[in-house]
Amino acid sequence: MRELEVRHETAPAVDADAPRPEWSPGVSSRLLARHYLPRGHAILGGNACQLLRDGVEAYPAMLAAIRRARRYVRLETYMFMADAVGELFGQALIEAAERGVHVKVLYDAVGSWTSRRGFFESLRQRGVDIRPFKPFSLSRGLRHLLTRDHRKILVVDGELAFTGGVNIAEHWAPEGECAPWRDDVLRIEGPAVHELERCFLATWRMMFQDRFQRWAGGRRRRRAAPRAGNVSMAVLSSRRSIHRAYLHAIHRARRSVLIAAAYFVPDRRMVSALRDAARRGVEVRLLLNARSDHPLLEHATRAFYESLLSAGIHIFEWTRGVLHAKTAVVDGAWGTIGSFNLERLSLAFNHEVNAVFADARLGQELEGAFRTDCEACREVRLSEFRRRPLWRKLLERVLQFIHGLL
Repeated sequence: MRELEVRHETAPAVDADAPRPEWSPGVSSRLLARHYLPRGHAILGGNACQLLRDGVEAYPAMLAAIRRARRYVRLETYMFMADAVGELFGQALIEAAERGVHVKVLYDAVGSWTSRRGFFESLRQRGVDIRPFKPFSLSRGLRHLLTRDHRKILVVDGELAFTGGVNIAEHWAPEGECAPWRDDVLRIEGPAVHELERCFLATWRMMFQDRFQRWAGGRRRRRAAPRAGNVSMAVLSSRRSIHRAYLHAIHRARRSVLIAAAYFVPDRRMVSALRDAARRGVEVRLLLNARSDHPLLEHATRAFYESLLSAGIHIFEWTRGVLHAKTAVVDGAWGTIGSFNLERLSLAFNHEVNAVFADARLGQELEGAFRTDCEACREVRLSEFRRRPLWRKLLERVLQFIHGLL
């Protein structure tokens, strides 16, 4: 538990009546990294990042990267569905394998359990090395079932990477009867690509003891990744390190804390950090689901509303489909995009990865997108929330009690 503690004395004293300055795009990302990123992580400068919104922007960019691959493709995803989107990616991966590209895919067996076995077998027969993460097995115990690979990583040729919340499934497709799931993806070039690739390799080796000698050239020394831009960032693959990075940035916030969370069942430290920030004059906004794909989580989240709203935190509920983003931006300068949810499964069991950056230009772009989303949402008012039906209050109380036992 000590690893999750954040020393409150590191938080700068903020006068609630004093003006809260914004970081300008010209401020050095290295300076911002020293302010917002906790010590002990590899801070990698020289990255170029592009924010991609939903499947309508992420899927074409990801498919184009796979189709341009020359040496190898590494894809790690929680859901790889045998639907129209899955078929599209499957065909791109097959075509890459047939032209001599080494293609390895790792999908979570539970997240993709509804996909046809024949779909994955057809990919294997066409040259794609695709394998499940921890197939279902009662003999291995409950923890084997609960520990899932929730990461979303695509690495191409060690030069380009994608990470965020988007899986390979029609849920994120721009067409259909329902609104596509709302999500964010970060396209990355530069030294951070190798860190994302390292995460993939570590999981693959843990599962299959495969050292990639065929494509890595045995013990050949890896080339240093060239600089591609000016963004400083860290790739965090430890659940606790991601959680700690959130807390550190919130404690350091001077102007705003904006969080979009698909599943929000926070622990006490997170609730305390958000309330403290609001009380010292920082604008705190939470963008959450009005209707979740997991209804019980929807009610568990609302068990925290009164505590948060009474501290001056603004809560907005996304009503156009499902919000699946795991995104945050602080002061328009620190941001994170990845797979980590602010709830107990992510913190206790899942394999997660988040890209955490310090850059005023990218941060302000992410903040602008967040505020635009809020304009299309329903803001929750404390007076209205208190008038909810009694059965909801009782259900929330029960779920909050269960949450406290986890």
